[in-house]
Amino acid sequence: MYKIRKPLAVLLMLLAVLFCCAAAIPAASYRMGSSGDAVREIQRRLKDWGYYKGNVDGYYGALTQDAVIAFQKKHGIAVDGVVGAQTAEKLGVAPPSGGGSSSDKDVYLLARLVHGEARGEPYKGKVAVAAVVLNRVESSLFPNSIAKVIYQSGAFSVVSDGQINLSPDQESLRAARDALNGWDPSGGALFYYNPAKTSNKYIRSRPVILTIANHVFCK
Repeated sequence: MYKIRKPLAVLLMLLAVLFCCAAAIPAASYRMGSSGDAVREIQRRLKDWGYYKGNVDGYYGALTQDAVIAFQKKHGIAVDGVVGAQTAEKLGVAPPSGGGSSSDKDVYLLARLVHGEARGEPYKGKVAVAAVVLNRVESSLFPNSIAKVIYQSGAFSVVSDGQINLSPDQESLRAARDALNGWDPSGGALFYYNPAKTSNKYIRSRPVILTIANHVFCK
């Protein structure tokens, strides 16, 4: 058996340490060859919006790259097929740097929903829209997280038409925080609608709790 000379052994040890440290550093971006839960979430979002036709398998292959490129073109982002910070923000996924707490991400995503759904509504109405999302999270009838409630198929029109990707203004961010801190002007509502914009018989049949400006809030 050959003995490894001491200088070579030291070099190999240093390389091993560097490799382990590099593996521990969060990715600066997601691109061809990336894999994991973050890529799976990117694929899921892109699939929900019709950009991605492949399997949600957590591997960033050619189909995922093509979907990201199509998404970037649609939203005026630099087209490179790579999910960096800007593309991640528009997708509503965790920043690739790994920065930010889950609480911060919840506030921002909820604020984007409020901005899309309640622009032009009074502040109380914006908080009420955010509260409906949180009421759904607490209800056994709906998914159990803010992201899952917002991205539940067909739940909110702003997800379907892409307005969820707009950057929220400060009032929407404040409304999201107020709702997360416990303010519920909706009176425990699980639904809301604008009577001038929907003819859906199911939603209009729900027991009404109250009306705030253009939105009717119901059970």
